[in-house]
Amino acid sequence: MLTRYRAQPPFETKDGSEIRELKHPRVRGNHKQSLAQGTRCARCNHGAALAQDQRTAVPGDRRERLMTLGDEPFEILLGDTVAIAPQTAHCVQNIGDEILVILCCCSPPYADDDTELL
Repeated sequence: MLTRYRAQPPFETKDGSEIRELKHPRVRGNHKQSLAQGTRCARCNHGAALAQDQRTAVPGDRRERLMTLGDEPFEILLGDTVAIAPQTAHCVQNIGDEILVILCCCSPPYADDDTELL
């Protein structure tokens, strides 16, 4: 089933990221996961968040980014995948001069009310 990128309106999450849902139960009826594109402005630093469900973030471009998972900061590069376990504080910082684009696969599907800002 085809989902047209431009037909999916972006929205802002609690941490200030812009998200565009690509596959979500509200859009396509896939009940066990969602896939979204997230963007972060250049040189922006949003606070850490905590989610009840399991999330996996996949960097989608060649921009510079720094990830903090729990208390551990590390650089993530093109092609790297980071699994975020439930109840784990996490933050992605865009330390470059261009917009950062990442893909986020969430299981169960993303829900804004599941996110707690720290």
